[in-house]
Amino acid sequence: MTSPDLPLLSVRSPADLLAAVPYLLGFHPTDSVVVVALRGKRVVFVARADLAGTESRPEANGPTTVDQTTVDQTTVDPPPGADEIAAYIAEIVARQQVESTVAIGYGPAEQVTPAVDATRAALELAGLRVLDALRVTDGRYWSYLCVDPGCCPMEGKAYDPTSSQVAAEATFAGKVALPDRAALTSQVAPLGGPVRESMRRATRRAEERAVRLLDSAPSADLLGGRALRSAGASAIRTAMDRHRQGGRLTDDEVAWLSVLLTHVPVRDHAWERTDGFEWQQALWTEVTRRVEPGLVAAPASLLAFAAWRAGHGALAAVAVERALRDQPDYSLALLLDEMLRNGVQPSTLDGWPKVGSGRRRGRTTRRRSRGDTRGRARRRTNTRPGALA
Repeated sequence: MTSPDLPLLSVRSPADLLAAVPYLLGFHPTDSVVVVALRGKRVVFVARADLAGTESRPEANGPTTVDQTTVDQTTVDPPPGADEIAAYIAEIVARQQVESTVAIGYGPAEQVTPAVDATRAALELAGLRVLDALRVTDGRYWSYLCVDPGCCPMEGKAYDPTSSQVAAEATFAGKVALPDRAALTSQVAPLGGPVRESMRRATRRAEERAVRLLDSAPSADLLGGRALRSAGASAIRTAMDRHRQGGRLTDDEVAWLSVLLTHVPVRDHAWERTDGFEWQQALWTEVTRRVEPGLVAAPASLLAFAAWRAGHGALAAVAVERALRDQPDYSLALLLDEMLRNGVQPSTLDGWPKVGSGRRRGRTTRRRSRGDTRGRARRRTNTRPGALA
């Protein structure tokens, strides 16, 4: 999906590029190595990984536009070690059919330098030109390639990403750069306090309602499958209509939807109707945060898919993580995790979903159920990081 209102950010210097990176990723990177990849003068991919020895995972983001540049993000899980991380990122970036790159390291020199050196070498080995290699430490940046003291002094150059023209343009365009990745993770974290207790009671009511639904299903409806699908379609339609109009679901509506989404055909019905629209991201974020443990995987996976379709790779990553913490073997989450780790671009699904393409509105073209992907997703995640299945 390509958003019709992507911001154009004018990048004319290393300082401008550094100011743009947080808006491309969605948060300010720390203790990270970032690769900005270009096709001609257009940024088409941005990838981030933690420095060797740190705990969180690498990401990439898009689509977003920087000086007429479309950006795609993905999230990857490299093995530990600077060389391994560098090789993995270079492999992912090279798949995007880019021509040149800028490598940026964030953190203390003793950790950044080996990471950036390894990344430069891996990118060049992959046939990618490295336009610049930068280190950002304590509000200053240095270039590993520029030796002109008039341009790149030994003490580095001070810059403030929050006060630049690029930051102002991005903010005006509605782009957000959170303080760090933890702030992004908190956006999909479960709500607590009175909300949690209210949702606990609502979920008990929803489970009892589901039992009554199945008990009342006719004998010809094997295991109540048709009844569940009909109820699920109605709940999904209500939720989407409500959020499309800027509304919010009640606790009982969230709980009922979360119980129905455990039925794979219902989950698939929602998946087929999920793209990258902001209201859909808001819907699945709300449901993900409010549902009870054990019911998180489906809405979190749908949030991950919506975020990935919109090019918000980092948000997709934390949503997948939330889904897999709830259910480590959840097939859709595993499939999305693999797509993110392999740098699959959202544009590969342009034109999808094809809701309304069948004989009646709401029907999709016939294809294998997502429920059939469980085995494939499990097998693919056993391949080495970055390998295409």
